[in-house]
Amino acid sequence: MPRRRSYDQYCAAARALDAVGDRWTLLIVRELLAGPRRYTDLHADLPGVSTDMLASRLKDMERDGLVARRRLPPPVSAYVYELTDRGAGLLPVLRALAAWGAPALEAPRPTDAVRAHWFALPLLDVLEASATAPGVVEVRLDEGVFHARVGGGAVEYADGPADGAPDLCLRMDAATCLAVARGSLPVGEGVAAGRIEVVGEVGDAFAAVVPGTMRA
Repeated sequence: MPRRRSYDQYCAAARALDAVGDRWTLLIVRELLAGPRRYTDLHADLPGVSTDMLASRLKDMERDGLVARRRLPPPVSAYVYELTDRGAGLLPVLRALAAWGAPALEAPRPTDAVRAHWFALPLLDVLEASATAPGVVEVRLDEGVFHARVGGGAVEYADGPADGAPDLCLRMDAATCLAVARGSLPVGEGVAAGRIEVVGEVGDAFAAVVPGTMRA
């Protein structure tokens, strides 16, 4: 396949933008950081992207070694897209972009789509700082559920509930989740104020976040 237009600059930032600077590319990475996705799932969670544009971006990302296409084993007859190690290495980039963009998030505009797992990126720093050991946090919003693994130097997130009992399960609304992500509302204060509900018991890794609710 012919390569896309390049900045033709011998600069690491320019080379990076050659690969991920096109519209939709980093948002596709955001979706795939939450786990492998079928084409139809990607299209559903990227409102506004045309089918032709999504197909084109995925081909570019395959060519550049950011994603791979894999066929699911029987009885499922479907293909999924998943990040390669190089693609997954963009997580710190997305985290930095989310931290930079969070102050611009006010009330959702009437035209804004909302997905629960989109809140994972800006929330990761707070969750990571709260963990005293590796653990799993599940967050339940009106818009859906996501979970994250933090602590011990490894950070990842995924759409949907955690497998098994999480070390910390929080239920809140989107506005509260954003306040926690920005650092303006510590989790403990949110719980005390009734804005955050702790579901179940809290594991040792997050005992300092909500004291008095540790597992036996």
